[in-house]
Amino acid sequence: MALSTEVRSTEAAAQQAAAATFNPQAWATENYPRQAEAITASAVDLAQLLSEVAADPEAAGTRYGHKTGATSPFTYPVKTTGTAGAVQGTFLALDVPGLPAGTTARVQIGPAITGTAVRDATGTVEFGQFTNQVDYAAAGTALNDQVRTTALAGIDPAALTGRQVSVVGAVSLLTPTSIAITPVQLEAAP
Repeated sequence: MALSTEVRSTEAAAQQAAAATFNPQAWATENYPRQAEAITASAVDLAQLLSEVAADPEAAGTRYGHKTGATSPFTYPVKTTGTAGAVQGTFLALDVPGLPAGTTARVQIGPAITGTAVRDATGTVEFGQFTNQVDYAAAGTALNDQVRTTALAGIDPAALTGRQVSVVGAVSLLTPTSIAITPVQLEAAP
């Protein structure tokens, strides 16, 4: 039986560790444009989606959504237009015609953008692409940072009240009567 020993300098070990370290911000900077484009290309009208979810949640999920796990809710790329209401903390209320009675829609406006809807809505970002759960979660957070610095850049949410707003984004239907859209596009009529 032969044994071998490899002697490495601490500098070489540090360089190898640094190369293996996941940089979520760099990953999101590279991948956010593709995610936003894919969400935009496959976005379904929010009112139509909710109608189909009410009729057959599994069929609607299979047709329009993606799941990250067997017990996870479906996450969907959506689009809608409505009248902006008041800013409510980190959300902008949105009055959307055609939503089921008792359903509220809100758009995440930050400064904190939460959840993993942008990461999960396309089905192209999967856990197996990452070394561990920490990196997978960090990728979702970094995509949300991109939402804040791209889709929401230069927007004053308080100035939108009463205006028609069109939004394209992603939603996880944890509660189908309380819709929180994470935007990849947000535009207001003049």
